[in-house]
Amino acid sequence: MTTFTTGTDTLTRDALAVLQPGFTGTTAPDWIRRRLTEGLASVALFGRNVADPGQVAALTAQLRAERDDLLVAIDEESGDVTRLEVRTGSSFPGSHALGAVDDPALTRQVASELGRRLAECGVNLNWAPSADVNANADNPVIGVRSFGHDTALVARHTAAYVEGLQSTGVAACTKHFPGHGDTSVDSHHALPQIDLDATTLHQRELQPFRAAIEAGTRAVMTAHIRVPVLDPDRPATLSRRILTDLLRGELGYDGLIVTDGMEMGAVADTYGLEHGVVLAIAAGADAICVGGGLSDEGTVQRLQDALVAAVRSGELPEERLADAAARVRSLAEWTTGMRRSPASVGDPAPEIGLAAARRAVTVTRAAGPAPVTGPVYVATFSPAPNIAVGAETPWGVGTELERLLPGTVTGHFTGPDAGAEALRAAGGRRVVAVVRDEHRHAWMGAAVDTLLAAGPDTAVVEMGVPQATPRGALHIATHGAARVCGVAAAEALLAG
Repeated sequence: MTTFTTGTDTLTRDALAVLQPGFTGTTAPDWIRRRLTEGLASVALFGRNVADPGQVAALTAQLRAERDDLLVAIDEESGDVTRLEVRTGSSFPGSHALGAVDDPALTRQVASELGRRLAECGVNLNWAPSADVNANADNPVIGVRSFGHDTALVARHTAAYVEGLQSTGVAACTKHFPGHGDTSVDSHHALPQIDLDATTLHQRELQPFRAAIEAGTRAVMTAHIRVPVLDPDRPATLSRRILTDLLRGELGYDGLIVTDGMEMGAVADTYGLEHGVVLAIAAGADAICVGGGLSDEGTVQRLQDALVAAVRSGELPEERLADAAARVRSLAEWTTGMRRSPASVGDPAPEIGLAAARRAVTVTRAAGPAPVTGPVYVATFSPAPNIAVGAETPWGVGTELERLLPGTVTGHFTGPDAGAEALRAAGGRRVVAVVRDEHRHAWMGAAVDTLLAAGPDTAVVEMGVPQATPRGALHIATHGAARVCGVAAAEALLAG
């Protein structure tokens, strides 16, 4: 049972309760444990907090020794965005692969198995799924994180994912409201703007969120984007028109509203971190995600102080802060009840991720030699990763081909001379070119052109959103770069 430090009043407890901070290390630091006794109701885990599932379970147990009704959040979309398997690559394909299969029952089953594993680790709030319709093929931050570009498809898979995940007692956090799929700017760095008319917004962007709400999503995450047709002045995270009038009023959503990371450039560089947090709560947000970059006690104290000062100055109504804190605690109570219910932990389905990845693969064969039958040179063309994906997560098919075809050699290339460099490194071997969103990177397309001109038996594996016409003796599209997508691609190359 939670006890609070003597002298900690309701206002300061509420200000602490709405924060979802991160921290460093694979064990709970003393300052986090102390804050839990003072009213902190949520923490966020990132890749830096994860060594293996057993360690995460021990970490969450350590945290719950201070506060049993604790929200432990993680950004585990699976596919390209994984925190639980950040060192190995995900055991589950991401949303785009599931959308390519287009079997909502499979999506529900994958989300349920993911939820089961998260629950075993003590995680009870997942910042997923992405309900963004990937309307802009050049989107630098969504891409394979979306189920696809078709609104109806995204809506039905968003609902299936929410249902599957929450059947295990792990709350879904559907994102990024009101829709991040038509942006050309990464909100980690700057503030994107979506210039849509109201009809398109309601018929395309909002439909997956309606489906998620109907499916009972327990949380919704805001987007740091400006949508002038809704609010010409403020980004969604800070907009009362968008969070209170639209999401709560028009769409009838009554669950937890979580902000995207508040230290992201789209908000922090424009409004400042402390002022942005106050504006977000005032607009209707309930929980403040912070800690992807700023993960120290000083940040938590500054934000708590900013919220208290805003209430005392009249900038932030005290009842709005109290309502936000109550919603955080309410979700924590739901997850606690589900955790104690044996029915909330389903039967294991350990192979469902690989089975789904295999179903997502599409193969295009050209005339001439197609199957890969002997050692090859795997040339991986690596784009700069966005912050959501992270630079440390391994991807590709090289490791699997090295295992399946002894003597296979791998290399990684980037830049305008990547094709020529790969060709020289191959030394006459047959080449497997591995790309990721080739359509977004002219240098990558040129590299593949160089390889195909020199070796028509070159095979191409696209592990991003496939856009270009399939080319090469064998073209494999995996619709994502999870570890299991690499396994499925390697199997497809050998099968021809």
